Amino acid sequence: MSTHAKRERLLLADLLETAGPDAPTLCEGWTTRDLAAHLVVRERRPDAAGGILVKQLAPRLDRVMAEYTAKPYEELVRLIRTGPPRFSPFSFKPVDELSNIVEYYVHAEDVRRAQPDWAPRELDPVFQDALWSRLERSARLMGRKVPTGLVLRRPNGQTAVAQRGTPVVTATGEPSELVLFLYGRQSAAKVDLEGDENAIAKLRETRQLGI
Repeated sequence: MSTHAKRERLLLADLLETAGPDAPTLCEGWTTRDLAAHLVVRERRPDAAGGILVKQLAPRLDRVMAEYTAKPYEELVRLIRTGPPRFSPFSFKPVDELSNIVEYYVHAEDVRRAQPDWAPRELDPVFQDALWSRLERSARLMGRKVPTGLVLRRPNGQTAVAQRGTPVVTATGEPSELVLFLYGRQSAAKVDLEGDENAIAKLRETRQLGI
């Protein structure tokens, strides 16, 4: 049975292939080629991927990214589609599902929603529950840069606290949309914001909410 992460991986590979190497994405300053190189480096070059989170390793990451960005685009898409090599922790299904379900969902939407004619996907309830589970675990970490109190709420009433504090803004939407919102895709995420007007305005103006 295919996992959610694998399904999103294959969808993203199809989207990248269709869009071509020079299409825009929701990742500021990145084309589809840049995004494809990022995903390949993340899975296949652990010696450099640490630079995504550790500033001291950023120069090495930049060099390796430049190397992969220069590769043929078709090769990058193929490497994404075929998945990580055997030596990668991502090759184990439980690790892949835990680490990549959000990664590949968000980046698939980065490609889809950068296009002028995009429309929200209909996602099955099981996938929405899986995204909510990841969101509950990571909300406090992802929300640490949020400039106001922030509560995430599903249409069914379930909530998760992303940032404690006052005034409080409540963001309501499907888990898939809340994930995009908390990962800094505020302009494209379909969420309703309730609370203090100044706090909402400040939240909307924050360029990046997540880490």
